[in-house]
Amino acid sequence: MTKSIALSLVLAASLGLAACSGGAENAANNAANSAENASNAADNALNAALNAADNAANAASNATNNAANAM
Repeated sequence: MTKSIALSLVLAASLGLAACSGGAENAANNAANSAENASNAADNALNAALNAADNAANAASNATNNAANAM
């Protein structure tokens, strides 16, 4: 959801710049690149959170296995 909001804001800003400047194409490209960067950052953060959750689950599983093996 935050990606769509960010993309909408960047798109609105790029349209505003396109209407006011002669370098509209560059402004639109810059806005698109910024939106893509924001999207990639959000994806990376999500992947990092998922990896951290997987690591925690693996650590819990390892602890359970170690306890069972100690008996």
